[in-house]
Amino acid sequence: MRLKSDPVFNLSEELQDLKGKLHRHLLDQADSLPANGEDERLNRFVWEKVTQYIRTSHIAINQREIERLVKDLIDELTGFGPIDALLRDDKISDILVNGPFHIYIERNGRLEKSDLRFIDNAHLLRVIRRILAPLGRRVDESSPMVDARLPNGSRVNAVIPPLAIDGACLSIRKFRKEPLTAADLLAYGTWDDDTLALLRQAVHARCNMLVAGSTGAGKTTLLNVLSSFIGPDERLITIEDAAELNLRHPHVVRLETRPAGIEGGCEVAARDLVRNALRMRPDRIILGEIRGGEVLDMLQAMNTGHDGSMATLHANSPRDALSRLELLAGFAGYNGSENTLRQQIASSLDLIVHIGRLRDGQRRVLTVEEVVDVAEGHYVTQSLYRHEPLSRLRPKSAKLAQCSVDPILPLRGYAR
Repeated sequence: MRLKSDPVFNLSEELQDLKGKLHRHLLDQADSLPANGEDERLNRFVWEKVTQYIRTSHIAINQREIERLVKDLIDELTGFGPIDALLRDDKISDILVNGPFHIYIERNGRLEKSDLRFIDNAHLLRVIRRILAPLGRRVDESSPMVDARLPNGSRVNAVIPPLAIDGACLSIRKFRKEPLTAADLLAYGTWDDDTLALLRQAVHARCNMLVAGSTGAGKTTLLNVLSSFIGPDERLITIEDAAELNLRHPHVVRLETRPAGIEGGCEVAARDLVRNALRMRPDRIILGEIRGGEVLDMLQAMNTGHDGSMATLHANSPRDALSRLELLAGFAGYNGSENTLRQQIASSLDLIVHIGRLRDGQRRVLTVEEVVDVAEGHYVTQSLYRHEPLSRLRPKSAKLAQCSVDPILPLRGYAR
């Protein structure tokens, strides 16, 4: 018996409740369940138990609803429950579970609520543990948060009670089987021909680049595409908390951090991996995300012969990115003067590429900023590209808002 998926048909509240009862009914007979891998036997077993339960309980239900119930129950017994079909859908980029009854998905850059749901919080916890078990990770009251990576590269984050008040939360960032190319970004309007030519030339010229943007803006995707411009005769070392980069390059060494164990030991941080990468004869170092003490080691690497290195950073603009680098350096224990730190950052970085997500869900390269120098203690930068609709050009100052301001000013270097 082969069951077909029906993405259009959603279960009503009454059928969701029935599915919960059937799920518990099947779990009570767990010893009789066929082993994983025996698909036909499992299908027959679930079908027989479901139809028998419906018949003896005198429940009015049609054939189509029975087929959907059986399919969902098989997914919940062997797969990842209601999110199983979402994981198989290549059009979905994010799966966000806020407790057992609220599942959101991101499709084509837009967030929408799904009609799918878990039976209860215990069911959601079982699925989370089923996801984590093959990865050698665990989540419980002593360790209620976990980050992990699925074998297909998808990133998983889970938070359970008591930290998650309204039930366990699960976030899955999916990645395309086939990474996007420069031509794809051109077709999607992420950049135009001039921006593509500029950044391709910058990579060939071995410019040190920082890709900045908010969560979900497309920083990793852009970093992937920029890395594809690197020549095949160079040795790349990537460093990430959860390996997401999928570089189409013949010579790549991939390193991944390791969180602390249950007793707090055996942690390997990004800073440790950056230091070790310097001993591995890299031509370029590609850091998935700067978020801590590794900022100092990465700046040092960029400034000591590893030209063409790249990294991403959470920031809302190029200016915010520079400020955030300073802030992270302070957290990392930097004891020098502010001016010396700014000189170090300015001499290390060549370009900051700011990518963002517009209101319609489209990802777009918003700014390409050149870091020129430091003058009188302030960064001097030059806007090489800027995408900003005139409707969004509004003075932040209340005083300036009362003045007549020409929104179409020539782009020049400016001092901050």
